[in-house]
Amino acid sequence: MAGLLRLALVRHGQTDWSLHGQHTGRTDVPLNEEGCGQARRLRAQLETVHFDAVFSSPLKRAWETAVIAGLGGRTECCPQLMEWDYGAFEGRTTEELASERGGTFSIWDTEVPGGESLREVGKRADLLLEHLRQRGGSILLISHGHFLRILAARWIAQPPELGRRFPLDAAAISHLGYEHDTPVICSWNQ
Repeated sequence: MAGLLRLALVRHGQTDWSLHGQHTGRTDVPLNEEGCGQARRLRAQLETVHFDAVFSSPLKRAWETAVIAGLGGRTECCPQLMEWDYGAFEGRTTEELASERGGTFSIWDTEVPGGESLREVGKRADLLLEHLRQRGGSILLISHGHFLRILAARWIAQPPELGRRFPLDAAAISHLGYEHDTPVICSWNQ
């Protein structure tokens, strides 16, 4: 089982947009002061762990998390790790969108005008997992909340919609691995 893929997932640190609950897909916002502090705290948790490879979304908030956490020199850019493209919902809060739609809104249940569908994000996660499984080893991924939640659902062969059941805090660490030959979530939102 040494060649099997093991994944550590890190959601980027806090941004002003995430602090205020704004859907932050492709807008390239930086970490705020708290987010930088969260990334510094990650450094202590990650510096004693060996990773065969480290990949980050190219978006500033993920890349800054990698650099501040001490991983910048060995981190490779991976566009597949970008957040869900929220299209017309970009920058808007769930509350704003709910008030416009009769009181309810969930990104998990809604067509995304001008952005990616949930199925498209799931397919992107599948393609990335296929590539990483061929590579094998212990790999750290630094990415975004909704994308990592969908990736975890696909890891355990569940539909992307199951990602709604996996809350993920800023700068949280999660681990995906195997029990025998079955892909499992080893730890979540640590």
